[in-house]
Amino acid sequence: MNTKQEKKNLLFYPLGTVGRDMVYALFTNYVMLFILYTKQLTHGQLAAITAIMVAARVFDALNDPIMGNIIEKTRSKYGKFKPWLLSGILLTSVVIYLVFNTNLEGNSFIVFFGVIYFSYSIAYTMHDISYWGMIPALSKDGDMRNRLTARATLFAGIGGIIAGICIPMFTAGSMALGGNSKTAYGRIALIIAVLAPLFILFTLFGAKENRNDMDTPAPKVSFKKIIKTIGGNDQLVWMAVIFLLQQIGNGIVLAGAGPNYIYFEFGYEGGLYSTFSTVGMMATGFLMIFYPAISRKLHRQRMVELMWIVASIGYAIMLAAGLVLPSTMLKFWILSVGFMAANLGQYGLYLIMMISIINTVEYNELKTGSRDEAIITSMRPFLTKMASSVTVIIATVTYMIVNVTALTNRISDLETQANQELITAAEKSEQIAAVISEVAPWQKNGLLLSMTVLPCALMIISCMLYKKHYILSEEKYDEICKELEARKAN
Repeated sequence: MNTKQEKKNLLFYPLGTVGRDMVYALFTNYVMLFILYTKQLTHGQLAAITAIMVAARVFDALNDPIMGNIIEKTRSKYGKFKPWLLSGILLTSVVIYLVFNTNLEGNSFIVFFGVIYFSYSIAYTMHDISYWGMIPALSKDGDMRNRLTARATLFAGIGGIIAGICIPMFTAGSMALGGNSKTAYGRIALIIAVLAPLFILFTLFGAKENRNDMDTPAPKVSFKKIIKTIGGNDQLVWMAVIFLLQQIGNGIVLAGAGPNYIYFEFGYEGGLYSTFSTVGMMATGFLMIFYPAISRKLHRQRMVELMWIVASIGYAIMLAAGLVLPSTMLKFWILSVGFMAANLGQYGLYLIMMISIINTVEYNELKTGSRDEAIITSMRPFLTKMASSVTVIIATVTYMIVNVTALTNRISDLETQANQELITAAEKSEQIAAVISEVAPWQKNGLLLSMTVLPCALMIISCMLYKKHYILSEEKYDEICKELEARKAN
């Protein structure tokens, strides 16, 4: 591939994921908040919603390698990735609009949510697997892959940050669009549903992958092939365990513990949580931009050690501030800075582990003679979704232990009254503030422990396993690539 096209790939491939990650942030991080603060829920209904989310995410995770295999089988004049990118993003946009624009309540909503959630799982998988699966096809050069991965995660982060700022800011508190959360979530969902397909056009028309394998016969879609590819690659298996643990810990704050803690500790204002999450993401921007340069100076094993230490310090700061300091803005800013350090370390580990998974493609080729790019790269979203299913369970158990729904149901009722114009926005805010004032310290501390101690412990375990079992260092990877080139030359 010529230098001009490589430069285009570095620009247009990453741009495509901005809208996709707005969708991901909306549905993954805020759908439960939408339900908690706009619906009336019994513990049984909350458990049913959790069961749906877990079942759908497990189904989604299991579907990822299957989708990867289907993509490998695809033969079209547009390649094997782009047809799924387009169809998947269009279907996803329809689904997210529907889920955030329904007035259904009670058991009717539970049934509707089940259908919608499984539909989202299928639709998002279609474009997610095809998007990330393109990286090995865009370049075989290790440094270029680092740059593509870092650039793609940078733009993914931009999409996530935009969503993380705007969604809570304009759906909770005084700045809610339409004066209430129900109206606000519906409008936000419409905007994102339009933006996501528009951004993916950059990748569809600007990025160009290697399509040499289009001339080879399409492999059969086979469970045996999927199991054999994954199970026969010991480095991929270890990375699956390591990445899963790290992602479970990394997702707990944003899965629900974080926003509810901020609302209960400092007040029901979306702008506060926007600030908390934005500050938390600020330092990750540094890694998004400079990771390729850093990776050329520091070995991944050394980077793992550094990221582990930084994240641990961040969690310690959050825990100490949460337990010791009074509920002032000083405490809020110390918590936010602690989250920034924790998120910096966790995001650095995420980047390292993404590259580590991708590099098992050549290891697989060396061992078996087959690259199986789409199947192997499907492990990243597979594991991310498996992790998110566990974080949903953790969040729900935490909610039940600290009795969150007793508070959110009252807030939801006030949001509904505002939506029906039975009370004014000012009256709604005043009454919600009264509800928040009744939150007990043990309830807030329960959320705090869930978002600090548990993520830190899971991260440390994953790092220890990485250092002990992952053998594909930079030198080993280069050695494998040279051996593969020598085989092809002969």
